[in-house]
Amino acid sequence: MIDFWIILTASLVATSTAILGCFLIMRKMAMIGDAISHAVLPGIVIAYLLTDSRASFPMLVGAAASGMLVTYIIQFFNQKVKLQQDASIGISYTFLFAVGIILISVFSNDVDLDQECVLYGEIAYVPLDKSFIGDLYIGPRQVWILGTTLLLIATSVWLGYRKLVVTTFDPSFAAALGINVVFWQYYLMAGVSLATVVSFESVGAVLVIAFLSGPAATAFLITRDFKRMIFFAIALGISASIIGYYTAFWLQGSIAGAIATIIGLQFALVFAYTQLLRKSRIAKVLDNKALT
Repeated sequence: MIDFWIILTASLVATSTAILGCFLIMRKMAMIGDAISHAVLPGIVIAYLLTDSRASFPMLVGAAASGMLVTYIIQFFNQKVKLQQDASIGISYTFLFAVGIILISVFSNDVDLDQECVLYGEIAYVPLDKSFIGDLYIGPRQVWILGTTLLLIATSVWLGYRKLVVTTFDPSFAAALGINVVFWQYYLMAGVSLATVVSFESVGAVLVIAFLSGPAATAFLITRDFKRMIFFAIALGISASIIGYYTAFWLQGSIAGAIATIIGLQFALVFAYTQLLRKSRIAKVLDNKALT
């Protein structure tokens, strides 16, 4: 049963991030998850200073606030200052990460402030955090949190799908139609922030980043149909969760590391296959031309 809960946890994260990751890949913002994972540090410290508690909930609230702040700063630099997206991301997250380090060194240097509870969660520990209704065991707490998060993200994307797609592929056309491009950018970033921060505690920052970028990038190689791309990304993320878990069990290694490795291998295999297919098609075209 422990295997089931761990795989289910990874699959819930994979599904949430795959939906959002496809939009991020098309917007050339795949590394926004990395930015959020670093930028949450000042939020964690401030949450501790305000509550004098190292409990997970205030830490996650602080991290979520920082995640939203960094997305706002990135969009401000990109939209108002006209700075390139990658430069906006680099400046924003390094600034907030540095602020977090300063806050720790000044205010909580002598305190065992466990920011790792949010940044470097261990998926193997998920089944230990049990939830009960009375005496009835209903599963790990993180499964319910991640399940609720997935429901919120899936519903939000479904409700705003058309406008999200238009603003992703052609923001100028969307603006000409009267669609508020900035609003829908923040709408998407709010979902990314929520999914990223909520997933930190259970699977860790590295695996969240891998889930956000890997399956979506692989799906992009498979199809140019955006709806199919989302479904392919979800399938790739869930399959990587299953294969990665049993690979880690076989090797007695890190589950998150094994899943992230499988995600990388999926991309490498699909890339190699598409390149071979492309060369084969080119060869056929050349042969046909030679015959004529």
